[in-house]
Amino acid sequence: MPLVILLPMVFFGIAGIAVLLHLLGLSRPALLGNQAEARAAWLDEFGEDTPTRVILSHDHRAALIETPLGNGIVWPMGADTTARYLTGAQITRTATGLRIDLPDYTAPRIHLTLDAAEADLWPTLLKDPA
Repeated sequence: MPLVILLPMVFFGIAGIAVLLHLLGLSRPALLGNQAEARAAWLDEFGEDTPTRVILSHDHRAALIETPLGNGIVWPMGADTTARYLTGAQITRTATGLRIDLPDYTAPRIHLTLDAAEADLWPTLLKDPA
């Protein structure tokens, strides 16, 4: 097949798939509907460390997790969720919430959108007691 035909087919095929996924609603960021979903998302990553406390953000896009092994956070990464422990994290207040810098190259920075009350409270809750 000539390149002048193949390249537009590939380009429009990929663009069409992206548009279709967006129209079907499959490009929306994940939401944590309730504490049970946040707990399940944590257990998907760290099945051996059962949460003792789960605190959801107002917009259900993040959850603070307390466990016997330390504090952690669950947040959306695209249409799925991910979770990390907060050991060694640096927490900074921003205009829209918090920025959490982790010593983890797979998730070096997390930007959380929190309301004013949450942005004041969460840094004290996020500190790892260990």
